[in-house]
Amino acid sequence: MPRKLSNALTPLAVKNAKAGRHADGNGLHLLVKESGARSWVYRFMLNGKSRDIGLGAAGPGGITLADARDGATALRLQVRAGVDPLDQRHRIAAETLAAAQAAQIAGITFKSVAETYITANEGGWRNDKHRQQWRNTLATYVYPVIGELPVANVATAHVLQILEPIWKEKAETASRVRGRMETILDEAKARGYRDGENPARWRGHIAQILPARSRLQRGHHKAMPYEAIPEFVGKLRARNAMAALALEFTILTGARSGEVIGATRAEVDMDKATWTIPAARMKAGKEHRVPLSPRALEILKATETFSDDWLFPAAKGGKLSGMAMSMLLRRMNLDVTVHGFRSGFRDWAAERTSYAHEVAEMALAHTIENKVERAYRRGDLFEKRRKLMADWATYCASKGAAGGEVTPIRRAEAG
Repeated sequence: MPRKLSNALTPLAVKNAKAGRHADGNGLHLLVKESGARSWVYRFMLNGKSRDIGLGAAGPGGITLADARDGATALRLQVRAGVDPLDQRHRIAAETLAAAQAAQIAGITFKSVAETYITANEGGWRNDKHRQQWRNTLATYVYPVIGELPVANVATAHVLQILEPIWKEKAETASRVRGRMETILDEAKARGYRDGENPARWRGHIAQILPARSRLQRGHHKAMPYEAIPEFVGKLRARNAMAALALEFTILTGARSGEVIGATRAEVDMDKATWTIPAARMKAGKEHRVPLSPRALEILKATETFSDDWLFPAAKGGKLSGMAMSMLLRRMNLDVTVHGFRSGFRDWAAERTSYAHEVAEMALAHTIENKVERAYRRGDLFEKRRKLMADWATYCASKGAAGGEVTPIRRAEAG
């Protein structure tokens, strides 16, 4: 029976050993590579399997022979106790890494994830207003509650703390805030910063806690019945105000208030009676041509002396305030919104005309997500829309507005 090795190596032997594997005994081996690099390895048997575990480098600057033997002895004791030292090393390494990652994630706040998301995605958003709304709503409603909270710790209670105070009074804003929180938390999960369900998710979660919003709260704007619009237009024409002209133009074109307020002379071809709104200013992000009725052209001719740039300038320069038309309605004691006139136009087109549904929808620059859209985007659509808008202008002038002319306005008057 061969004699069992024990302390077979010497420091000099370690220094001069050639390439290969050199046993010291009790499972300790010196590995020498062709390059001369040396390392210590402990070989052990556990559950009938032979395994190697590295102890570290040998030679100058590395682990000495004596220390290597001590290390091998410690590992041998673990094996005798039934512990696999290689598995234990992997487990400790994994726990250390997990602890380091947890510490790192603990320093990643909701605000930092949100700002990273906005920076990465804002280039694809349709306009500056949309970008600013993202930042403003988060800064106003979200950051004060969870901005500096580790994103991994954001829970349903935090989401409700943000939403409940504004859910009824500011329903549309609350809905957008919830959606933006959900997006940021999804981003955090995708990056590995949090686990589990999204606490801001609506379906099957927040929907079970907060009441569904009513039709009005979902963003539908208070609208004047289309039967009352002609009389209202007549009253508008009697007002000596830039806001009144802007509002009438908005009604006649079916445009959104922001599209009208931001309109410039360069967008209008008076000879062709066409207003072309660039994609950057459109909600759908697509260029939109608007046929102008004779009355709409009259309004633009009446305002052209006030500015070479804006269709509807403010008294002190620049464009008209975004609130000017809304304030005009308030002064007229009307509980309707500017946007609601688009609903009035749509109802009139559906109930009082024979124009196809798609023509009216395209007049409002709504996206039609079906195969009919492609057919109606051909050249005849614009001419059909021109006829539709001319009929709409005639209807608007059919009662109190009949025979009305553009009332001259003084530069100082806005509403």
